[in-house]
Amino acid sequence: MHLITVFGNLLIILASVSDSHLHSPMYFFLSNLSFADICFGSTTVPKMLVNVQTQSKVISYAGCVTQMDFFILFAGLDIFMLIMMAYDRFGAICHPLQYTVIMNPRLCGLLVVVPWILIVSLFSCTILGVYLSSAATQNSCSSAIALVVYTVVTPMLNPFVYSLRKTDIRRALRRFLNGV
Repeated sequence: MHLITVFGNLLIILASVSDSHLHSPMYFFLSNLSFADICFGSTTVPKMLVNVQTQSKVISYAGCVTQMDFFILFAGLDIFMLIMMAYDRFGAICHPLQYTVIMNPRLCGLLVVVPWILIVSLFSCTILGVYLSSAATQNSCSSAIALVVYTVVTPMLNPFVYSLRKTDIRRALRRFLNGV
């Protein structure tokens, strides 16, 4: 499933970058969402696969803090990219004549950079939270199921939900694959 996530999201990024018809704010945000989804899944899935293979659930404190930092970073970026995509669609639907003036390349870049800066600032809160948290026991089976659904299934479905159903993405992918 992780390979499907990576492959599907890479296809969206390649289609958006390679086809000039897709150089619009919506696909700019969609490419950033795809990148965040690839990174989001890659923060936990490799360690989860190692744990399954070795039947060991051991992780160092530094590894746990690092994994939590990146998990929160990319989860936050996913949320912000979805918000930016909603704002983009709101502008396109509610203000169609002013849309190109409102969603200029400078604003789109700013709307992507600001969430990165905000989420990076949460690293210190994560370290503090891990440091102060107790070792409360939880049901490991339900935690594992929730982790898989949240970190593997959702990013895997995003390419299908957001773009592969759209004819312009499929057309761009056909052009890209025929040109290769």
